[in-house]
Amino acid sequence: MSKYVKNLIAEDLKKQLDGVDEALLVNVIGVDANKTVVLRRQLREKNINLLVVKNSLAQRATEGTPLAIAFDGLEGTAALAWGGEDFVTLVKEVVELDKDEEFAPFAARGGVMDGETVSAERLREISKWPNRQEQLSILSGQILGPGANLVAQLRGPAGQLASQIKQKGEE
Repeated sequence: MSKYVKNLIAEDLKKQLDGVDEALLVNVIGVDANKTVVLRRQLREKNINLLVVKNSLAQRATEGTPLAIAFDGLEGTAALAWGGEDFVTLVKEVVELDKDEEFAPFAARGGVMDGETVSAERLREISKWPNRQEQLSILSGQILGPGANLVAQLRGPAGQLASQIKQKGEE
């Protein structure tokens, strides 16, 4: 491949990865063509992109971006996965697919989160974290909880008093 073509491909990759700060490296070598189509469809339904790219071209395209450290010293072929609602959702989906026997050679190899490399073992830990929606529901419960307790404490004695007055009124 000529240098001109490599530069064109690197520029196209740079455009595709523009604005991507967090991504995962996965292994898709050995997954047959039909399973790859199913895998890509499942990921696309969740707004997750999967791109198999030559390491040297990926290094050239990500130079000067937070993703550059993902390709430092990378051996062998890897695919880049990014997207989803948030990074934790992406990790959960990739780790779930890693466990699935249908896509047996598929494996998470690591990634980049907050400008730091993440190992495959760390990805398994991150997959147990709550995603953005779960965090928001936990936060709203913590915000609304004390108010609900206060209302219950205020309504409790008033309700008892009202039932006693009703009983006396019926007698």
